[in-house]
Amino acid sequence: MNRSASIKDVASHAGVAVGTVSNVLNYPDRVSPRTKERVQRAIDELGFVRNDAARQLRAGQSRTIGLIVLDVGNPFFTAVARAAEDAAARQGSAVLLGDSGHNAGRESNYIDLFQEQRVQGLLISPVGDVTERLDQLRERGVHTVLVGRLADESKYSSVSVDDDAGGYLAARHLLDTGRRRLAFVGGPASIRQIADRLQGAERAVKEEPDATLEVLDSEGQTVLAGRSMGNRLVDRGRAELPDGIFCANDLLALGVMQSLAMTHQLRIPEDIALIGYDDIDFAVSAVVPLSSIRQPTEELGRTAVELLVEEAESDHPKHRAVIFTPELVVRQSTGAARSAPSAAAEVP
Repeated sequence: MNRSASIKDVASHAGVAVGTVSNVLNYPDRVSPRTKERVQRAIDELGFVRNDAARQLRAGQSRTIGLIVLDVGNPFFTAVARAAEDAAARQGSAVLLGDSGHNAGRESNYIDLFQEQRVQGLLISPVGDVTERLDQLRERGVHTVLVGRLADESKYSSVSVDDDAGGYLAARHLLDTGRRRLAFVGGPASIRQIADRLQGAERAVKEEPDATLEVLDSEGQTVLAGRSMGNRLVDRGRAELPDGIFCANDLLALGVMQSLAMTHQLRIPEDIALIGYDDIDFAVSAVVPLSSIRQPTEELGRTAVELLVEEAESDHPKHRAVIFTPELVVRQSTGAARSAPSAAAEVP
C-alpha cells in the first residue's frame, strides 16, 4: 500500500466494526479469542501501526516526560538524563530531551513544545526564574519537578544537591593543603548552583584569617572557557597567580589544567592546586587526575522521575524537596590534604 493502513482498513479487512478493532487494541479482554485472532491477522497483513501519539492527544495525556537541561554537552547532565531515561522506562514512559544551552528563550520554546506534546510531566534544570511559566503548566495539569535546584515545596517538588556544602568542601580542602590565595572560576552567577558553590567557598575562606578568595567570571562552563581563563591567569605572571583554584565544574577545571600544565608548564599541584565539581568520568583520566566534588547523578535522575510519577498518580499530590549531600573526591591535582575532611573519599 502507498499509504499507512488505517483502523478503518483493518476493520474492513477483518470484516468487523471499527469499534471492535479499537477494543482489540485497547481492551482485548472485551473481545472473543476468535475475533481477536482475525483482527490481529488483518493488522499483520496490512502492516497497520497504531497511532499512539494521536490517541494520547485525544485523551489529553501521554507516556512521555519532558526533560530540559542546561547543557547536554556537559557529561553531568548527560548522566542525569540517562538515569532519568532508565527510571522512566521502568515506569513505561519515555523521556524527550531538550538542551536550553543556558538560553532562557530556547528554554521557553522547549516548555511550549513539551506542553503542545501533552507530556506527562516536565523535569527542568532552569536557566533563571521560571516560576511564572511553571505556574501556568501546573494550572494546565502538567506536573513539574526542578532538577538541580531547590524549589518552594508549597509549589513544586525538586531534587538537588547541597551546592553550598559542596563549595565549602572544595575550598576547605584547598585550605587544608596549605593554600591561601584561592580563586573561584565560574559563571554566570545568575545560575543558582554556581552562586551557591561560590557562597560555600566564601564561607570556608572566612575561617582562615590569612586566606583570600578571588572570583573570576568565566565565559561559560566549557573546557574552552577554562582554557581561556587559564591563559588570562598566566598573563599576570607567576608572582600574581593563585596557589589554589576551585572551578565551578569539571569541564572548566580540565580547561584550566590544559592551559596551566600543558601550555605554560606550571606544575599541578606543586605550583597550583586545582579542584573541580561534578566528578565526571573524564576527571579521573585527566593528565593529572582531578580532585572534584561528586554529585549523585544516578540518584538525581531517578528520584526526579519518581517524584513526577508520584505526583501524577496521586489525587492529592504532595510536593517534596529531596536534597543530596555532595562528596569530596581527592586525587593528584590537589595532593594529599594535611587533614582531610571526614567526608572525603580517596580515589586512586
